[in-house]
Amino acid sequence: MNKKRKIYVTSMRVLMITATALTVALVLFIVGYVLVNGIPNITWELLSTKPSYLNDRVGILPDILNTIYIVIATLIVVLPLGVGAAIYLTEYAKNKKIVAAIEYAAETLSGIPSIIYGLVGMLIFANNFGTSLLAGALTLVIMNLPTIMRTTQESLKTVPQSYREGAFGLGAGKWRVIRTVVLPGCVDGIITGCILSVGRILGESAALLFTAGIAHNLNDIFTGIVSPGSTLTVALYVYAKEEGEFGVAFAIAAILLILTLLLNLAATLVGKYFEKRRNT
Repeated sequence: MNKKRKIYVTSMRVLMITATALTVALVLFIVGYVLVNGIPNITWELLSTKPSYLNDRVGILPDILNTIYIVIATLIVVLPLGVGAAIYLTEYAKNKKIVAAIEYAAETLSGIPSIIYGLVGMLIFANNFGTSLLAGALTLVIMNLPTIMRTTQESLKTVPQSYREGAFGLGAGKWRVIRTVVLPGCVDGIITGCILSVGRILGESAALLFTAGIAHNLNDIFTGIVSPGSTLTVALYVYAKEEGEFGVAFAIAAILLILTLLLNLAATLVGKYFEKRRNT
């Protein structure tokens, strides 16, 4: 290796190491800063009560429940749609041009800023169902549909074609092959996509400000889903921007960060579990 080549390789290696170190340092700084400022402000009273302006009390229990409600409502709608669309495009659709067009549309949808989804959700869902968690959930369905569909498609493509041919050779029908051979072979990718979608739902605020509202009312799931309500991310915005309660905002940020870390860990463990199960 000549001298110029050696200098070039060394300089590239130094640049890559520096970029990696800066990225890791930035992530660790953000995580550490949020946790250090947020965890001391997390109390049982904060987690288990609702806000009371008469007693000057701050509580995020309604926001936690609203977050759970909107996650459940979104998944109930988006999972059948996303998985069903992926199965059709991968296993049934014959026209490759239509499949390519739908995939292109899905990729375009995944790149649209969330504030635009919020505007569309406000004009379509909020105007028809009122400002409510239901309108927010339907907006999040559109946002997360490409993620579920694409991850399921990629998982379906990882199932070897020989599995399908073997099942067909035994006399199984198309749907039976998909239900008993294909889906069990790619369930890890579907679950991973579901977990990633939950993470995006937890972190969404812009679209929900337009559609779900900022109320802090404590409701059961059936009443809450048709009523206005703020999720944890919306509550973080309200407490930090509108009310100046930065201690509460950091506490909510720490909770969201911990939930995100747990979801990423769950996605990794689920993938490893099903990969190990498939290989044994």
